[in-house]
Amino acid sequence: MADFSRLPGPNADLWDWQLLAACRGVDSSLFFHPEGERGAARSARENSAKEVCMRCPVRAQCAAHALAVREPYGVWGGLTEDEREELMGRARNRLITTSSGTPSRA
Repeated sequence: MADFSRLPGPNADLWDWQLLAACRGVDSSLFFHPEGERGAARSARENSAKEVCMRCPVRAQCAAHALAVREPYGVWGGLTEDEREELMGRARNRLITTSSGTPSRA
């Protein structure tokens, strides 16, 4: 079952940006991989999704949302699952370095 605990509450103002998204009306399968998709097919689909994101007026809000709730699936704000994971890992490593004063790995 999905874990909704990371999502913000039902305040419509927090979600208004989605009404302006370039992906509204676009088939969601462009942004979310089917089971077992790998390699060139996955790269091609992700690149097509990113093209939609690059012309989107709310791309920054979308990416920020996906990072804030640690969205595990799909392309959000022009970032793939792997790219978001890498960004979150870097941020985590910076926090560890800052709090300890010396670089370390989580």
